[in-house]
Amino acid sequence: MAAKDPRRVDDLDTLKAFGHPLRMKLYRALFISRTATASQLAEQVDSAVSLVSYHLRKLADHGLIEEAPQRGQDGRERWWRTASEGLTFRDEDFRDAPEKLATHAAIGRMSFEQRAEMYRAYLDSQSAWAPEWRSAAFSSEFLGPFKPEELALLSKEMHELIKRHTDAARAEQDAGDTEGRENVALHIYGFPFRQ
Repeated sequence: MAAKDPRRVDDLDTLKAFGHPLRMKLYRALFISRTATASQLAEQVDSAVSLVSYHLRKLADHGLIEEAPQRGQDGRERWWRTASEGLTFRDEDFRDAPEKLATHAAIGRMSFEQRAEMYRAYLDSQSAWAPEWRSAAFSSEFLGPFKPEELALLSKEMHELIKRHTDAARAEQDAGDTEGRENVALHIYGFPFRQ
């Protein structure tokens, strides 16, 4: 699949469609695998194929995923892929009504919890990873006195840097360089806080 830009989700219906815990997990699993069938995704998220198929159709109804070109011999299985290179949700698109703001906040919390669960799973299995993976993994916290425009610039530059490295790694993988590669989750947060 050719690299596509992230899709900016700015309507409440699509936000609600995405805002189901299983749909969020399915989207993430599909994003990582790039293409998959409902059966393959059901194994990854430990759910029934019929339930996974239902939620995949809901994601497709809102243009978040799409059918991928046929793979396999018999053509009976439907293959899926994400319709964009990720999703973005911006506060300014949802702050004009309490329901929109509440839905946006709820999805932010769900997303955070799923990301935290991924990191907890890594920590629980850390000793099973090779030493070079344990040495390469990181968790960092920086505290700085930013203005909003400075934080926005930092976010933009970090996203550009990560996208450049991700695109390069995917190109190498697509060219056949798969030895030693693992999926890597990068969770970077930037937000104001008060003590």
